[in-house]
Order: sequence, then structure tokens, then C-alpha cells
Amino acid sequence: MTIDTSAMRQPLYDPATDSPYVPPLDIVVACAREELAKYAPANIHNHHEMLVAAVSHHDRLRQLVAALDKENSRSEVAGA
Repeated sequence: MTIDTSAMRQPLYDPATDSPYVPPLDIVVACAREELAKYAPANIHNHHEMLVAAVSHHDRLRQLVAALDKENSRSEVAGA
């Protein structure tokens, strides 16, 4: 007997449902530094700890890239 698990799949990022809000770059960088410190002592052999850290880092990295893109587009407009 097989169980269809396709309905349980949920992506890390879904542009249709995730907030388009982009925090200012300085705030995102400060949060990224805090997050790195928070997960630094995580046990690399603990699957759960690594999964939690990876998902959290993924979200933070996505915010960081969005903030950098926003900052870059703002500087391009100011330079035009």
C-alpha cells in the first residue's frame, strides 16, 4: 500500500503566500549576525538542530538578498 504524500509538501518559499515586505539592510544584517551566533553551538550530528538552523538560515539569507537588491535599486535610482 502506498501513501500519497504530495499534498504534504510545502516549499520553503512561496511568493504567492510569503510576505513581500523587505526590512532595511542594516536590520537584516544585524538579525543575520544574531542568528549566526544563536546557531553556532548547534550539534552538527543532531538532525533536528541542523534542520532548524538550515531553515532559519535559508529564510534569513532570502531576506538579506532581498534587502541588498532593494538597496542596490535605490542607489541606482539616486545615481541616475
